Amino acid sequence: MLGPVILAASRSDKMRRLVSAAPGTKQVVARFIAGETVDDVVPIVSELSGRGLEVTLDVVGEDITTVEQSYAARDAYLELIGRLKELGLGARAEMSVKLSMFGQSLENGHELALANVRPVVAAAAEIGTTVTLDAEDHTTLDSMFAIHEELRKDFPQTGCVIQAYLFRTEGDARRLAANGSRVRIVKGAYKEPASVALQDKAEIDKAYVRIMKILMDGTGYPMIGSHDPRLISIGQELARRAGRKLDEYEFQMLYGIRGEEQNRLAAEGHRMRVYTAYGTDWYGYFMRRLAEKPANLLFFVRSILTKG
Repeated sequence: MLGPVILAASRSDKMRRLVSAAPGTKQVVARFIAGETVDDVVPIVSELSGRGLEVTLDVVGEDITTVEQSYAARDAYLELIGRLKELGLGARAEMSVKLSMFGQSLENGHELALANVRPVVAAAAEIGTTVTLDAEDHTTLDSMFAIHEELRKDFPQTGCVIQAYLFRTEGDARRLAANGSRVRIVKGAYKEPASVALQDKAEIDKAYVRIMKILMDGTGYPMIGSHDPRLISIGQELARRAGRKLDEYEFQMLYGIRGEEQNRLAAEGHRMRVYTAYGTDWYGYFMRRLAEKPANLLFFVRSILTKG
């Protein structure tokens, strides 16, 4: 039951200061965060691409409080796209964005987030790639799906994320699968109440499989976001039953987790995309990674204890 505690801590400024100051934190963060700047992450994109892997890039830092910060987030993505264009990496790297980082939670946030994300999506399209809208807590999803629908009018390859643990998600999956959307399915990494989300891991896994089947049987492009060998195997079988070719769906895993499995899937001909985060405001992202898997937390604690 450590996961909910860690997720609560991800919103605590006091815990942010304690974790940031802890010996060993930098070493562990480097496992999940590819660097702090575009210059740090571009060589990693090149290296992953050279191994036959594709990439989705996330500039971390969703907890903004001002309009100016939302503009800075937009500009950070535009800078990233410019660098990918210079290096000819657009075909191998897409972007993942959290609309909260683009101002969604501020006054008139829906309109602000749409205005900020649209030029990023347009710039991505110009270099032959696309953007996926990450899912955040359940209170933000109606706005996210509405922005996704609006963006797809001009940029139909724009993707979105759905979370298996939410009760609403099977309905969302049916709608998105029917209209040909690119959809990443994940289990969910936010602390959600029992009134809106499953709490039992086994039940979440069952929901994940049901939703994968909906996506595979639809007309869209499923993106299976999981490190779970069993779910990956089931995803392969569902794709086979649906008659999908290897380039008609993909697997996604986080940077720094199960690298050998990523290489194996790519070697078998699967599209394997690595979710690669970078930036200085890493705390919220990092804490969600600890909450998702106890082994990550043990790795963090061990690293701290072994530092003098």
